Amino acid sequence: MFQKICIIGCGLIGSSIARAIKKNKLAGKVVSSNRSNSTNKKIIKLNIVDEASSDTRKIVKGSDLIIIASPLSSYKNVVLKIKSSLKNGAILTDVGSVKKKVIHLIEKNIPNNVSWISSHPIAGTEESGPESGFSELFKNRWCILTPSKKSKNKDVKLLKNFWKKLGSVVDVMDANKHDYILAITSHMPHLIAYNIVNTTLKIKNKKDRNIVKYSAGGLRDFTRIAASNPIMWRDIFIQNRENTSKMIDKFIANLKDLKKAIKSKNEKKLEKIFTKTKKIRKEIIKAGQDINKPDFGRNKTRKYF
Repeated sequence: MFQKICIIGCGLIGSSIARAIKKNKLAGKVVSSNRSNSTNKKIIKLNIVDEASSDTRKIVKGSDLIIIASPLSSYKNVVLKIKSSLKNGAILTDVGSVKKKVIHLIEKNIPNNVSWISSHPIAGTEESGPESGFSELFKNRWCILTPSKKSKNKDVKLLKNFWKKLGSVVDVMDANKHDYILAITSHMPHLIAYNIVNTTLKIKNKKDRNIVKYSAGGLRDFTRIAASNPIMWRDIFIQNRENTSKMIDKFIANLKDLKKAIKSKNEKKLEKIFTKTKKIRKEIIKAGQDINKPDFGRNKTRKYF
């Protein structure tokens, strides 16, 4: 499909892409650039890529597809480093969770002979690092493409096919719509998880140091989400701060409404709210985003290649 693919940043997502590329034989050569020499040595030892280097300018040369899989805050430096090394006709994409600001940033910093098409594979775990990746991470998961002014139609089709071969279900939408939808479906749940776990920590320190050992399934699952990469999520909240702030306001308003119903012992209102929200769970299962089993995914053995 491609002669050479370069992945910049080989963490959970980057290494999973590399593994899936190799498994599905989508490239003649897969290379990666990482700031840490220890990471470069590790991914070679694990046979995740064919070549790795901290010299991004050098290793990106001749690549048909370049995938930026580093934190959002690194994008500007990455693009400024590689722009003079990009091959004529190359496709540049990323895996970031925020689009509007990213698309504009890269659009104005790359040459016109490069096709820039932003991607967002909606997949991941709370784990990080190249050793955490696995080739089936994207199977039956959404990947949203957000083309830019520098996207070529033929390359959008090619990239769409690439993600499909990795196992993704692909959709195309504009950046504004993407950032608004993801603020509620992804960013807010993580923010709530961070806040719940942080609240638990404060109560634990003040009242009962053993409180965590009594964790029920709810808190346990929130701690899993809150264990996600802190740098990545810091960048996501800052980059999508307008949409996230709007969602926080809506969440606080709903929380106040719930508090009022609880304090006034309004049984009918509480039952109505809880019945309505239960339907969302059924919709998620129907959409194939989860299965109707307890402890989803916990006992599944991963195949790394």
